[in-house]
Amino acid sequence: MSLHQFLLILRARYRLALLISIGSVLLALLLGFLLPRQYTAQTSVLVDLRTPDPVAGGSLAGVVAPSYLATQVDIITGDRVAQRVVSMLKLDEKAEQRQRWLAETEGRGSLQAWLAESLQKRLDVRPARESNVINIRYKGGDAESTAQIANAFAQAYLDINLALKTEPAHIYAVWFDEQAKASRINLEDAQSRLSDYQQKAGIVTSDERLDYETAKLGSISSQLTDVQVATTDSQSKRLARSDSVAEVMDSALINGLKADMGRMEAKVQESSVNLGPNHPQLQRMQSELAALRQRLAIETRSIGASINTAYQVGKDRERELLGAVAAQKSRVLKINKDRDELNVYRRDVEAAQRAYEEVSKNASQTRLQSLTNQTNVVRLNTAQAPLQPSSPKTVLNLLIAAFGGTLLGIACVLLLEFSNRRVRSVEDITQVLDLTVLGRISSAPRSISKSSNPRLRGSGRLALGAIKLDNGKTV
Repeated sequence: MSLHQFLLILRARYRLALLISIGSVLLALLLGFLLPRQYTAQTSVLVDLRTPDPVAGGSLAGVVAPSYLATQVDIITGDRVAQRVVSMLKLDEKAEQRQRWLAETEGRGSLQAWLAESLQKRLDVRPARESNVINIRYKGGDAESTAQIANAFAQAYLDINLALKTEPAHIYAVWFDEQAKASRINLEDAQSRLSDYQQKAGIVTSDERLDYETAKLGSISSQLTDVQVATTDSQSKRLARSDSVAEVMDSALINGLKADMGRMEAKVQESSVNLGPNHPQLQRMQSELAALRQRLAIETRSIGASINTAYQVGKDRERELLGAVAAQKSRVLKINKDRDELNVYRRDVEAAQRAYEEVSKNASQTRLQSLTNQTNVVRLNTAQAPLQPSSPKTVLNLLIAAFGGTLLGIACVLLLEFSNRRVRSVEDITQVLDLTVLGRISSAPRSISKSSNPRLRGSGRLALGAIKLDNGKTV
């Protein structure tokens, strides 16, 4: 269909389109007077995602802000907030509300839940674009009550938001208190076991016995080493010749006796040449030489005996020191074992102390969170009673009705035209009859249009009759 054909159709049936358009406008105007007035009150709250928690510390990351705001919107539109609004405004105590509930539900369910659901139907909660502000809108039939309910929703959200923050903290605080008591009992038990073991082992906190006993073990070991060296030296002297022993060779008495023996031997040898063997002087000199030899042998044996005695004493001392070293080692090992056991008990105490401190810290933190009265949500404004109704919007409805009525009228005109198609232009003949136009005849004179022949009536129209063509088409 061309624009020319469309305009011809519209000109022919413009009365119908105009009637439908005017009817739509009148209907919209009538509905504007008949529909009840609706008022919309709005309040806003700010959800601060950057302010850190004064108790727990930290803030919400920017990546979770959209989901966090969506969660807050779900909380505002949830049943818990709506039921709190009902309780705050005492709507369930009004007789007319109870009568409506009984009439609609016949007493089934809960009045508070029914009222909360009816409030939720009129509630509109939307977060502002590119900000952390949430707008709370409520639509109702009374301006004052609408603003009151909108403010009640904002306050109920603040209360529920605080409750959602403090209720888990209160539950955790109770749990952490129980854990703190159990941790304290474990710490006391560990400390008691440590104290009992210290008393049993005789170990005090600043015990220096280990250092003393270790030093004593070192001293005994050093003495044992010295005794073993002396004993070995005595044993080697016992096995050596008596005249080669250092004590014998270094003895002044023995060296003096040897010198006297040398002189006496020289005298005897000299006297034996001059005197006879039976000469009294020679015999006296030989007797003195024998006495010197006997005394030298006695002194030598005495030194050997002292060396043997020193060896025996050294062996006895060595055995004694070996026993003392073994006993001291056992004592040091026992002290080490006691200290190892003590360290185990001490580590148990330290672990119990750390656990108790950590649980106490968490208990204190959750206890503070359960007592907090601040949240990260702030009311930006208070809803005021609207002066003008939000619906129905008469001017907007009239414009929409005029535009929609015009489109509906045009649609009806086209529908009526296609259901009963008329020939209104040359294009209609070529499109509908699929015939070639050979010529055009101008409109009939005014006198012809007023004749009694109905086919010739009409201004500017050409009466056409049905003509059977050779190709079987009818014109």
